[in-house]
Amino acid sequence: MTSLHADEAFLDHYGFSHDPFAARVPGFKFFAAQRKPVLGQLHHLARYSQLLLVVTGPLGSGKTLLRQALVASTNKQAVQSVIFSARGAAEPDAVLRQIAQGLQMQQAESAAILAQVGQLALTGQEVYLLVDDAEQLSDAALDVLLRLAAGSVDGRPHVFLFAEPQLLSRLERLADGEECFHAIDLQPYGDEETQEYLAQRLEGAGRGLEVFTGAQLATIHEQSQGWPGAINRLARDVLVEAMLAQQGAARRAGLTFSLPKKHLLALLVVGVGVVAAWLMQGLPSGDPLPSSAPLPLAQVEQSASVAVAPDVSVEEGTPPIEFAGASQPLPLPLVGEAQPVIREPVTNALGMSAERAEEPAAPVGQAVAATQPKQVDALPVAAPVVPPAPVAPVTPEVAPAVKPAPAQPVAPAKPASAADWYSAQPASRFTLQILGSRAEASAQAFVRQHGADYHYFKKRHKGQPLYVVTYGSFATREAAQAALRQLPAKVLAGQPWPRAFAGIQQEIAQAR
Repeated sequence: MTSLHADEAFLDHYGFSHDPFAARVPGFKFFAAQRKPVLGQLHHLARYSQLLLVVTGPLGSGKTLLRQALVASTNKQAVQSVIFSARGAAEPDAVLRQIAQGLQMQQAESAAILAQVGQLALTGQEVYLLVDDAEQLSDAALDVLLRLAAGSVDGRPHVFLFAEPQLLSRLERLADGEECFHAIDLQPYGDEETQEYLAQRLEGAGRGLEVFTGAQLATIHEQSQGWPGAINRLARDVLVEAMLAQQGAARRAGLTFSLPKKHLLALLVVGVGVVAAWLMQGLPSGDPLPSSAPLPLAQVEQSASVAVAPDVSVEEGTPPIEFAGASQPLPLPLVGEAQPVIREPVTNALGMSAERAEEPAAPVGQAVAATQPKQVDALPVAAPVVPPAPVAPVTPEVAPAVKPAPAQPVAPAKPASAADWYSAQPASRFTLQILGSRAEASAQAFVRQHGADYHYFKKRHKGQPLYVVTYGSFATREAAQAALRQLPAKVLAGQPWPRAFAGIQQEIAQAR
């Protein structure tokens, strides 16, 4: 698209007080409804999990806005937040200096930082370390943050990384099979959320959503795929293209009046002759020309010249038409002046559809979660005739809600057999942690109410027993996340999240 060099022309054309689609607009805080559960999950994990937390999403997905909301929603009396960007601190020494500076320390060493975190814990304060642009961190810096997140006897800070998705593969390599971190993937905006986002952006600049047509809104959502950064860029491009198209139409309309001088004179004479003939035919009946005395030809010519000449001179003297230099186009009104120009939106000309774009991957997750449990239930019954097959899905893309392996009996979650059930699960498999309760009776009641796929185990949290309820056994983290979307709303209220059985088995052993 043609770039717009004069931003003032763009602002004046639409009457904006500022560019509503700039990357950073002071005071703009749009928080989509779908991001509120993510914010609640971060608070939940910071309270009950001992893992490093990673929030992933592509460039312009709203990670920084989520980080700002997390900091703003914490209790400032109970949490001390240290925030920095990896763009300016990508190596271990720089990371430690940023943390030490945030904690007002002189020593930029891991041991000293953990000791300071422990001292703050004694006063009732926790420490949040929040790193923007974490994909810029070196592997050595990531290793330092993983060790800080693991903590020591002195203390343990809560580490949050906000990064693009490629960081996860590096973390998995550094973790070497251990459960060291938990990842949360941001989802794009839906069609309605995209319109709400644009409406709030435009409202801050003094306009409303009426600057777009319905087809333009559909195009913006479809091409941006619901990511805020792409929405901003495409929305501005659409408005700039519409403005340039309108100005081009006005210029093309003005060219029709730029005729050569001789053509204008000919049109003028013909027009004046037609008007004069019409006026002569419409003379009052009280002054008819004598029919018995026709005028001589010379007198007719003289009368015609007398009637025509004044009209010609008057027309030539009018300001809108200048005969000197008439080969040049006539000046057009300025852009700011109101012109009744009919224009067609660029999206209509391109033939783009106004159909609503669907959010990616949702239908696949729903279809798999709806069909796969029936297939797994049938395996134990048909074991004599069905050849052995692994319970895990063939490809990582499939996300079934898988029950425990057929070769291992599924035991109801009872206090006497809970630990045995968890120890029987392969350490590489995953489950969904649903909730934690200080009362064992509450965990038992929840398991009885929701069925045999739910189990609970006992761990110790801050020196006291905690009974944690889980759901299912899944071959991969992706399968567990897909099954999470199909849980009832009452269960989702507990902010469930995937966990590896390796970490759970370690917590059970520590609680004995």
